[in-house]
Amino acid sequence: MHATLLDPRNRLVVLVTRLLLLGGFVFVWWLLTSRGWISPFFFGDPAGVARKLISWFVTGSIYAHLYTTLIETILAFLIGTVLGLACGLWLALSPFLAIVTDPFIKALNSMPRLIFAPIFALWFGLGIWSKVALGVTLVFFVVFFNVFQGVREVSPAVLANTRMLGANSRQLMRHVYLPSAMSWVFSSLHNAVGIAFVGSVVGEYLGSEKGVGYLILLAEGVFDIDSVIAGILLLTVFALVLDTTVSLFEAHFMRWQPSAGQTVSGHA
Repeated sequence: MHATLLDPRNRLVVLVTRLLLLGGFVFVWWLLTSRGWISPFFFGDPAGVARKLISWFVTGSIYAHLYTTLIETILAFLIGTVLGLACGLWLALSPFLAIVTDPFIKALNSMPRLIFAPIFALWFGLGIWSKVALGVTLVFFVVFFNVFQGVREVSPAVLANTRMLGANSRQLMRHVYLPSAMSWVFSSLHNAVGIAFVGSVVGEYLGSEKGVGYLILLAEGVFDIDSVIAGILLLTVFALVLDTTVSLFEAHFMRWQPSAGQTVSGHA
C-alpha cells in the first residue's frame, strides 16, 4: 500500500524538509546582508535579530508585552468564536431571521474593521479590551459564515430520516446540526487564530501602553529593523503554537471522521 503524507514514516521527512527550507532561507538572508548585496538597515541581519530575541528573553523585558498580546488574542479568539458559533447556529435554524438580517450582516462584514479601532479605544480605553473588541469583530464573521454554511449544508434526507426515528429538536442539534457544523467551524478557527493576532497587534499600533505590537511600533520609530523583525517572528511563532493547539482540539473532537489514510486506498 502506498504511504500517504500522514504516514508516520514520512513525518520525519516532512519535518526535515521544512527545517531545510527554513535554514536555507536564513542562510540566503545572511549571505545577502553579509556580502552587502542588500542593506541590513532596511532588511535586518539574522544575527542581530537572534541577539535581540535572546536579549529580550534573558532580561525578561519581553514577557509583559508578550503576555498582554497573548491575552488579547486568546480573549478575542474565544469571544469571537463563541459569538460566531451561537449566531451562526441561530440564524441558520431561523430562515426568516436569516433573510431579515442578511443585508445588515453583509453591510457590517463589508466595513473595514480597522475604522472601529479608534472608536473602541474611545469606548474601552487603551487597555486590553479595546484590542479584544477589535479582534472579536474580525474573528466573529469568519466563524459565523462557516457555521451558517455548515448548518445549511445538512442533507434534508438526513433530517427527515432522523425525525422519523423520533428525534426531537435537542437531539437534532446534538447529533445532526453540530456534527455538520463542526468541520466548518474548525476550518474557520485556523484562520481565526491569525486574524485574532492581527486585531490585537493593529490595536496596539493605534494606541496602547504595552504589547508586542507596541514594542514593534517603538522599534519602527527609531528605525530598529532587527527589533521589528524579531517582534514579527515572535508573533508568528505563537500564532503557530495556537494554530497547533486548534489542530489538537480538532483531532480530538473530529476523531469520528475517517482520516485521509483510511479514505484513500492504495495498491499492495
